[in-house]
Amino acid sequence: MDGAVEIHHGTAIALGHCAALIRGPAGSGKSDLALRCIGLAPTALIPSQTVLVADDRVQLTRTGETLKAEAPATIGGILEVRGLGILTVPSLASANLALVADLTAPEDIVRFPDPKPQTELLGLSFPLLLLAPFEASAPLKLLLALAQKLRGSAQT
Repeated sequence: MDGAVEIHHGTAIALGHCAALIRGPAGSGKSDLALRCIGLAPTALIPSQTVLVADDRVQLTRTGETLKAEAPATIGGILEVRGLGILTVPSLASANLALVADLTAPEDIVRFPDPKPQTELLGLSFPLLLLAPFEASAPLKLLLALAQKLRGSAQT
């Protein structure tokens, strides 16, 4: 499957070189969650600034045991912000996919998932985080999960 490419409906953000793919139906809050993540300043919990990789459509390309997330050329660096329109935001051309976040209702989220859920993309397995997108803590939960992956990749 090396070199395989897929386009996914979703939004991708990155901390450093690690990306999260946010999935959900149209209007579920993917872009809004990304905007709130990008708007958070680095803290002791979140080591660096979050940036956009892609909004609405995310291109995933497999290289060995890695999936690279990037925006299709026509939509790089722009985010749809409901009520404001299309905005240019801090972005990264590509980042390595580290986790997937599926947007869901709060009652569908298990407090202590065991085993930790996984999802498969292009033949590779990734951690799956279920998030209620409009909970106040949703951006921090997503960035904490992504920061853990970033710290883990720096140690290997």
